[in-house]
Amino acid sequence: MEAVRQSSAILANRGHQVEIVSLDAPGDPWLREFPVPAHALGPGRGSYGYAPRFTQWIKERHVEYDAVIVHGLWQYSSFGVWRALRGTTTPYFVFPHGMLDPWFNRTYPLKHIKKILYWPWAEYRVLRDAAAVLFTSEEERRSACKSFSPYRCNEVVVNYGTAAPDVDLENARRDFSNSFPQLREKRFLLFLGRLHEKKGCELLIQAFAEIRNSARANCSLQLVIAGPCADEAYLLHLKRLATTTTEGDREESPITFTGMLTGNLKWGAFAAADAFVLPSHQENFGIAVVEALACSTPVLISNKVNIWREIVNDGAGFADEDDRDGTTRSIERWIRTSAAERETMRVNARTCFERRFEINRAVDSLLQVLEERVAV
Repeated sequence: MEAVRQSSAILANRGHQVEIVSLDAPGDPWLREFPVPAHALGPGRGSYGYAPRFTQWIKERHVEYDAVIVHGLWQYSSFGVWRALRGTTTPYFVFPHGMLDPWFNRTYPLKHIKKILYWPWAEYRVLRDAAAVLFTSEEERRSACKSFSPYRCNEVVVNYGTAAPDVDLENARRDFSNSFPQLREKRFLLFLGRLHEKKGCELLIQAFAEIRNSARANCSLQLVIAGPCADEAYLLHLKRLATTTTEGDREESPITFTGMLTGNLKWGAFAAADAFVLPSHQENFGIAVVEALACSTPVLISNKVNIWREIVNDGAGFADEDDRDGTTRSIERWIRTSAAERETMRVNARTCFERRFEINRAVDSLLQVLEERVAV
């Protein structure tokens, strides 16, 4: 939603007419603050979000628009657009946003069975008839065709991203240090995001503890884990794991749980971190990864974060397997990196962001695809 909000505002500032149509309820709070006109035609029924008004609204007004962009799959918004626009001259484009990743099929086999039944008469047609299916990385494009059969669509890889932080990073860094004085003047790795098994939180704690407890590593790094957790039992499990695996650090725990960080504290954490770490098992894009790059912070990620090739090629971070050994290798590699090399990687991180992931680059990339395929 945040990327849609940012890109919509930029498109509108450039003189394009942009409107949002959603399956949300008309009274949802986000509507009041959205930068372009938004039409909430729900609430949709059930988890699928079936809303008859949605398709009818698009049918009645599609001639007013040069193109329609669909964000996401497996809800009525994608199939509803297909129903409304089939047989018309109005093209539509689809961002799957990683929803065709084979990881979901392996991890949630019962849901996969339902999707197999649904695929031929709905999402397959949605992708097949789209003017283009827009992938936000080459890795996402490569994996998409492996989930379902038949599979046929016009694949295009586009830039995607976010805006650079609109704050003074030095002030933000000071605010973070004042809020967590135990981390002042210390080097630390930062995990910032939703605390969930998919993100590799457990293996990160285990890998970090293994390095801290290893005499050969001589590691003085700290680990900061920031983010919300919807499951209190899981959060307690992570904190216990952090305590038991770093039991050699009696005086002061090397792992700090901050809870969710927003505003200056969030950007201050990014700016103060030695490196950002995300050993996720599946990540289509990883907006927090890109936010770290925007703060000139190198990233240590798994090769299941779909933008890992771009980051490694730009010298902005390291990538390895999404397991304990792979995470350990990445952290140890960072520890062995000299101060001069770390500084070079900081420069590379910001350059990588500006070249590939800054929101205006994403808008330019999208507009190029639209201009090539839309007859105005």
